[in-house]
Amino acid sequence: MKLLLDENLSRRIVPFLQQSYPESSQVVLLGLQSATDAEIWEYAKKNAFVIVSRDVDFLDLSLIKGAPPKLIRLRTPNLNRAATLNTLITNQLLIEQVLLSENLDFVEIVYN
Repeated sequence: MKLLLDENLSRRIVPFLQQSYPESSQVVLLGLQSATDAEIWEYAKKNAFVIVSRDVDFLDLSLIKGAPPKLIRLRTPNLNRAATLNTLITNQLLIEQVLLSENLDFVEIVYN
């Protein structure tokens, strides 16, 4: 499962995601920094990415368009890079169980 981090998530964590989520990237690294959410959605769909975002906009797109792509929504405060990375890695099993299900298109992770 490869992740596409939204612009609101640091591109600096991408190298550290590679062991758990090979081929993951971030929108700025792919030249999509000025792309609309719909354009990012289509890019993720075409390239088999799972979108990771804090924004509710992608959740709205998921509800309207359905999958693919699937979505991970982080309902977290503005975490530092290490905490964001830790959240994605420690929840990997949950993320994979939910997103590999045919009936579920997104997972929300709440950080307390």
